[in-house]
Order: sequence, then C-alpha cells, then structure tokens
Amino acid sequence: MRLNKQISESGLCSRREADEWIAAGRVTVNGLRAEIGATVGEGDQILVDGQPLPKRARKAGRRHVYIALNKPVGVVCTTEAETSGNIIEYVGHEQRIFPIGRLDKDSEGLILLTSNGDIVNRLLRSENNHEKEYLVGVNKPVIPDFLSGMAKGVRIRGQLTKPCRTSRLAKFGFRIILTQGLNRQIRLMAAAFGYRVTQLRRVRIGAIKLGNLKLGSWRNLTDAELAGLLPDRTDW
Repeated sequence: MRLNKQISESGLCSRREADEWIAAGRVTVNGLRAEIGATVGEGDQILVDGQPLPKRARKAGRRHVYIALNKPVGVVCTTEAETSGNIIEYVGHEQRIFPIGRLDKDSEGLILLTSNGDIVNRLLRSENNHEKEYLVGVNKPVIPDFLSGMAKGVRIRGQLTKPCRTSRLAKFGFRIILTQGLNRQIRLMAAAFGYRVTQLRRVRIGAIKLGNLKLGSWRNLTDAELAGLLPDRTDW
C-alpha cells in the first residue's frame, strides 16, 4: 500500500496532507525518513512526528467516523490546532477527524467531517456533481435579473462559475444550488451584481440534509446517507 494511503486510512489526515508531511520530513518508516510515493507493508513501523499511527475507528460496523455538523458562524474549517475557533477543537470528537471541504467563517450550516482521508479528494472533485444547497440573505431586494444572472454563471477571480439553480425565497432572500465549491463563491458571485451577502446557510450536500439538527450540534451519518455518498461499502 502507498504510504500516503496508509496514513490517511488511519484517520490522521488526507492523502494530500500526508504527502505534505512526508515532504516536510515528519514521517519515518522503520526509522528512516520517508519519501513521497513510498510503499509500505503490514509489518513496517510508520511514525508521524515520532508517534505511531492511530488505530482505525470501528463503530457500528464501520472503519471510519462520518458526521454531519451544523456549523455556527465563527467556527473555522481547518485542522490547524493553533487557529482559534478551529472546527476540530469545536467538535471535540474522540477520533481524529477533519472536514470534507469548507464553509467559510462567516457562514453557517451543514458540513461533513470524517476520519477517512482516503475519500476527501474524491468527494471534493466538482465533476462528481454533488449538489450543495444554500439559503442566502442579501442587502437588496432579490430581482429576476439577479437570479438569472447568478444561474447562468458569473466570472469571479478570472474564471466563469458553472451554471446553477436559483429561486427567490423572500424580498431579501434566495436559494442557490451549486455543483462547485470555490472559496467564497456565493459571496463573490453576488458581489458581481452589487449585492452583499448578510447571511448564508448550507442546508444540503447531495442527499444529506441539515434538517432539524440544532445549530452547533452534530450527528453520525446514517447508513442510507453513506450509501449515497460512498456506494462502495468497502470505503466505509
């Protein structure tokens, strides 16, 4: 097995982060500094920062932890312990987990976290077309031209966003469904039309809905939700 995959399956980090740690010299195999692309066997001793890999999480027949959090405003989607208000410290889970994607500090709502770093990049690839649904408040009345313009795609930071679906919710509110996850995408799209986002809440990722989960609370994903997210049960 590749070393980065072995590290990610321990729940310690994603494959990408594992490669960064390997490049930084933080990983050793059998006492020797590891190299990117290395493969390891069952009997090899892998240490990260001098510590052995954690054992895989096994709960309710699963190898890994998968949770849904209703993130409050102010919580930062990072695994960096030195960042105040980081999401890992906020959740305080007994297993080593990290977020799938991000939800910016000023936004609230649904975000998924897992100990399974092996699936993160797969889920983040926009070509997988996992829909993400948001309820958005803005500082000016929502008009048809604004909604249609957002739906067609908006040029932000030098690239045109993918077409999406929009609908009016109230005088100052609308719904938007994306299949992308660019940094601060909705805020930048709205700003291109002279709007300022005053509130942003994500309520759905694929078939996983926020529902009545209280702000600041989290729950384990159901088997049905996992089946939609990860059709191959061997990934669980």
